[in-house]
Amino acid sequence: MIKRLALILCCWISCAAHADISVVDDAGSTVKLSRPAERVVALAPHLTEMMFAIGAGDRLVGRVSHSDYPAEAQAIPLVGDNLHPDMERIIALKPDLLVVWLHGSAGPQLEALRKLGIPLFYSEPHSLEQIEDTLVRLGKLAGVESQASQVADGMREDLTKLSARYAGRPVVRVFYQVWDKPLYTLNGKHFVSDVLRVCGGENIFAGLAATAPVVNVEAVLQENPEAVVAGDIRGRNDSGLNLWRRYPTLLATRRDNLFALDPDLLVRPGPRIVAGAAAVCEDLESARMRRK
Repeated sequence: MIKRLALILCCWISCAAHADISVVDDAGSTVKLSRPAERVVALAPHLTEMMFAIGAGDRLVGRVSHSDYPAEAQAIPLVGDNLHPDMERIIALKPDLLVVWLHGSAGPQLEALRKLGIPLFYSEPHSLEQIEDTLVRLGKLAGVESQASQVADGMREDLTKLSARYAGRPVVRVFYQVWDKPLYTLNGKHFVSDVLRVCGGENIFAGLAATAPVVNVEAVLQENPEAVVAGDIRGRNDSGLNLWRRYPTLLATRRDNLFALDPDLLVRPGPRIVAGAAAVCEDLESARMRRK
């Protein structure tokens, strides 16, 4: 069955003899299309969001689980998840472009799809600037470059305004908590650290080598951050922030600077990160006010 689908797919994309569209993805590979992509499968939630944000949501014919924003995305057929994409479903959709997360997708399966001739665009932005650039590159691939550039420019303008608002404010040392079981965080090469810097914050574990390192409670207590920001839905009774309430000597606990927010606003790269940044900035400003 899969061989027959592959043959159909090869026929579908055989007309791509000349590359009129060319972009370089985050793996350093050149992605070439003969015309704007019309049938796109997004193998990461943030890429589904980005496609809709730039006005190319109607090009999506497949998505992976957790690709739930905007609401319209939930009507797009599922093709598995980041780690286990359904090869037969993907091939049957006859995509002319796959947009994938560099580390979140299954390498061997993707390489097999590439060998069938399907162009792959890998996305793994490490900075806020790279998020903006990704929007533009996706726009070029989908034939909506002008609209994508407007979205990227708007995001850049909003972040610049936030940065100017909090420029010169006293630094707040922050522990960013991705999850508590196990307890892990993000280092200084992740765009979340960029967000903290916009707000006048400093990531206490910026210097660690791994992008998403596992840390222990003792390490956090030793660093004694003034604030803890966690990727939890605000107000949840089972918030991972409750871990720190057991340590009243921790500066963040003592000053009630334990802040939770919707992780989709901060760790999914895309225009919504502006809202996440604004929320973080407000929380860090609250922490400054509690110094009095």
